[in-house]
Amino acid sequence: MSISARLAELGIELPAVAAPVAAYVPAVVHGGLVYTSGQLPFTAGALPATGKVGAAVDANDAKGYARTCALNALAAAADAAGGVDRIAGVLRVGGFVASVPEFSGQPGVINGASEVLGEIFGDAGRHARAAVGVPVLPLDSPVEVEVTFILA
Repeated sequence: MSISARLAELGIELPAVAAPVAAYVPAVVHGGLVYTSGQLPFTAGALPATGKVGAAVDANDAKGYARTCALNALAAAADAAGGVDRIAGVLRVGGFVASVPEFSGQPGVINGASEVLGEIFGDAGRHARAAVGVPVLPLDSPVEVEVTFILA
C-alpha cells in the first residue's frame, strides 16, 4: 500500500508545509534520506499552546502536539522529496519538550510523534529516537520534533 493510500485510510490529511521562522529550509534531501528541520506543532499557521509541559501545558496535550509536529515533518519531507509516496520509512526522531525541571515524562510526550509514524509506516516506521527536556523552545512552543526519513 502506498503512503498516500495509507494516509487516506487513516483519515490523515497532511498540513501545508510550515513556513520557516528563521534562516533555514523545512527539509533537505541527501544520500537517500530526508532530514527535516525541527517542526513546531503549527496548526493553520499558529501554535495551539505555549509554555512549559508540567506547568501551563498538560503532558497529554503535549503528546498530541508531538503528533502534529511529526505530521508537519512528514509534510516537509514529502515536499522536499517530490511527494509523500517517495518516503519509504523513518530512520530517527529527535524530540524536544520544553518542560519544568521536575517533569520527567518527555518519552511519553514524544510517543505522540513515534506512534503516528508507526501508524502510517508500519514496520518501516520503527526508528531510533531521542526525547529531551529543554528549558525553552522557539516561540515558547511546548514541543519540537525533527525526523530523518528514508527515501523509496
